[in-house]
Amino acid sequence: MKPGRADRVWSVDEHLADILGKIRPLEPIALQLLDAQGCVLTEDVTAPAALPPFDNSSMDGYAVRIADVEGASEEFPAVLAVVGDVAAGSGELPAVGPGEAARIMTGAPLPPGAEAVVPVEWTDGGLGGGPATTMAGSGTAEVRVHRSVDARAHVRARGSDVTAGELVLPAGTLLGPAQIGLLAAIGRGTVSVRPRPRVVVVSTGSELVPPGESLAHGQIHDSNSFMLTACARAAGALAYRVGAVDDDPATLRAALEDQLVRADAVVTSGGVSVGAYDVVKEALSGLPAEEGRVDFRRLAMQPGKPQGFGRIGPDRTPLFALPGNPVSSYVSFELFVRPALRALMGLEPADRTTVRAVCPEGVASSPRGRRQYLRGRHDPATGEVTLVGGSGSHLVKALAGADALIVVPEDATSVAPGAELDAILLD
Repeated sequence: MKPGRADRVWSVDEHLADILGKIRPLEPIALQLLDAQGCVLTEDVTAPAALPPFDNSSMDGYAVRIADVEGASEEFPAVLAVVGDVAAGSGELPAVGPGEAARIMTGAPLPPGAEAVVPVEWTDGGLGGGPATTMAGSGTAEVRVHRSVDARAHVRARGSDVTAGELVLPAGTLLGPAQIGLLAAIGRGTVSVRPRPRVVVVSTGSELVPPGESLAHGQIHDSNSFMLTACARAAGALAYRVGAVDDDPATLRAALEDQLVRADAVVTSGGVSVGAYDVVKEALSGLPAEEGRVDFRRLAMQPGKPQGFGRIGPDRTPLFALPGNPVSSYVSFELFVRPALRALMGLEPADRTTVRAVCPEGVASSPRGRRQYLRGRHDPATGEVTLVGGSGSHLVKALAGADALIVVPEDATSVAPGAELDAILLD
């Protein structure tokens, strides 16, 4: 912040804009296909060859010439000599001449001379009876065909999916399972991508105990680090949870220094307000210039008024200092950290859908001058959003039951029943 503005209250939009203005996408790297899942392409990918690379059968059946099966029926079948078998991956193919057929499997190349494929269900399968559901083994002398076919019937044409030189995935594509499958199909073993950001999550507080351990008087289980690690993973990052750090500035600084080597971003929770043991603020305020800078601010929002953001360490790694109350921490992550992580990946920062929804019960009170985020359940069928729990920033059960954040504007001190509000959908 600028000198003389330590007491300034920032808006949500100003704080987010300041964060995104200091985030730069991660440098591209080449990754193997499975390692590239969830990453963003930094290159246009074109197909080096046609896909499929040859005409092939879409059915199990018989490769035939059109003239040989014209007018065929169950009463008057076309009787063809079986000259060989064609399986997927076959190299040398039997030629199909007049009065002949080749037994062919799904995905197998169409043999020379053949013009179409007759499904096995339209034949006797070489078994000498009526319509078959299976084919006789290799060595069958003949097959009876009960129906005619059009040219190219049940044949997947070469290049019918992708032509050689065609752009198949543009730069900026987020690679999911289908895109990984396409890359493999065209023969790409590696691709250039922006990697998924590595996020280190640290909770602070001497009262925190890991789940699974018993609590002494005055202690609570550390939920924030688990929740925020899950949030980071859900946003597409590789997240690492660090055990809770005691309320000691030197201990916290040492922990952060140890973690910076594997971090593209750091998220802390707790210790950012004005209390006597606000360790994050104490540890990171006024860092020497060579170690970076973290600014601590008051935002015109509820929950989540105290926030910190800066860049620390030799690589100026982004650090997000979030408040310690669980709901405050979660809301802060959604509004500020999630967009930043997407920006690191080279994606558009905003990905949550915001809809206008009717709030049947309204909101009894909201603090003037602050944008309030309440937990809610959205019903797309009715266009309504209902409140879940109260406004307390410690109500984790209500948070777990919510699928939307209901936004009450800064200038509203209450909302009448049945009024429309913005709802940020979390699914």
